[in-house]
Amino acid sequence: MLDRLKIMDERYEEINRLLLDTEVVSNIKLLTELSKEQRGLEKAVMLYREQIKLEEAIPDLKEMKNSSDAEMSEMASIELDQAIERIAQIEEEVKILLLPKDPNDEKNVIVEIRGAAGGDEANIFAGDLFRMYSKYSESKGWKIEVLDAMPSEMGGYSQIQFKVSGEMVYSYLKYESGAHRVQRVPVTEAQGRIHTSTSTVLVMPEATEIDFELDMNELRIDTFCSSGPGGQGVNTTYSAVRVTHVPTGMYVACQIHRSQHENKATALALLKTRMYDQMMHEKEMQEGAERQSLIGRGDRSEKIRTYNYPQNRVTDHRIGFTINRLDAIIDGKLDLVIEELINEDQKRKLSSGQSLKL
Repeated sequence: MLDRLKIMDERYEEINRLLLDTEVVSNIKLLTELSKEQRGLEKAVMLYREQIKLEEAIPDLKEMKNSSDAEMSEMASIELDQAIERIAQIEEEVKILLLPKDPNDEKNVIVEIRGAAGGDEANIFAGDLFRMYSKYSESKGWKIEVLDAMPSEMGGYSQIQFKVSGEMVYSYLKYESGAHRVQRVPVTEAQGRIHTSTSTVLVMPEATEIDFELDMNELRIDTFCSSGPGGQGVNTTYSAVRVTHVPTGMYVACQIHRSQHENKATALALLKTRMYDQMMHEKEMQEGAERQSLIGRGDRSEKIRTYNYPQNRVTDHRIGFTINRLDAIIDGKLDLVIEELINEDQKRKLSSGQSLKL
C-alpha cells in the first residue's frame, strides 16, 4: 500500500508542475482532466505525507521515552501512543480512499421522477420526492434547476426532470435510482384506507463534452406548441422542442422555457445525458457479474425503498436497513439513509476486493 501511495505522491507533484505549464493552461480539456486527477489524489497524498512524518518521529519518541527525565519520558510516551494510534487511523482511511473510484462521482446529475403505479397518489408522491431531494440539495449547498415538468391535476407531477449541481453530487444521489414505494392514506381516499403506490426515480450523471458528443447530423429536431401553464405564449407559439436521435429512436422533449432556443439547448443536454447513461448501462451489462450488486443503480422496476407513513418508517430493501424517521427523511434529511448505503458499499468493497458498480 505504501508503494502505491508513493507513486500517487509522485504523480501529484508531477501534476503540480504540469499545471504551471503554459501549454497545459491553454488546453482547457487537458487542464480540466489534470485538475480532476489532482483532486482525486489529494486526500490520499496528504494522509500519506502525514503518516511518513509520524513514522519518522517514532524513533526519536522511543528514545525520549527512555529518558531519565520523568516528565520528558511521560510526554514522549503519550505522543508515541498518539502517533501509533493515528497511523492506524490513517491506514484505515487510506484503504477506503484506494478503493476503485466511480469516474462519475464528481459530476452533476439529471434526475427524472415519474408517478408510476397508483394514479393520482403516485403523482402526489412524485412531488413529495422532488421536495425531499430539493430540501436535501439545499442542505448540501447544491443548486436545483427544473428542466421539464408535467404537473398533475391533483398535485405533484406525472413527470419532472431537474438538474442538481454542486460538489460530488453523483456520489450521493447515485443510490436513488429505482422504484420508491409509499404506503399511506391518500388525500384522494374517502374511507381512510391505506394504499400502496410507487414513483420511479432515475439519476443520471450529466454528460460533458469530454464524456460524450452528439452528432448533430443524426438528430431530428421538431417544434410544437407548449401546453399547460405559461401565459399568453402557450398554444400560440412553437416554443416546445423535441429532439430525436434517429439511429436509436431515443428522444426528449422540453417546453419549460418560453424561448425555443432555451428549450432546444435543454433538450440537447438531456438527450446527451440519456445517451451517455445508456452507454454506461450497456458497458456494465457486458461486464456481467460486476453489476450484481445489491446497492447497484436499480432499474425503474426495481423496488429499492418503502416509505410507510402510518409507522413513520423508511426501509431500504437493498441493505435491509430500517429507520423510524420518515418525517425527517421526507423533509430532506436523506443522509440518514444515504450514509448507511455508502458505508455498506465501502464495507462490501473492502471484504470482496471488488467495486460495487452502479
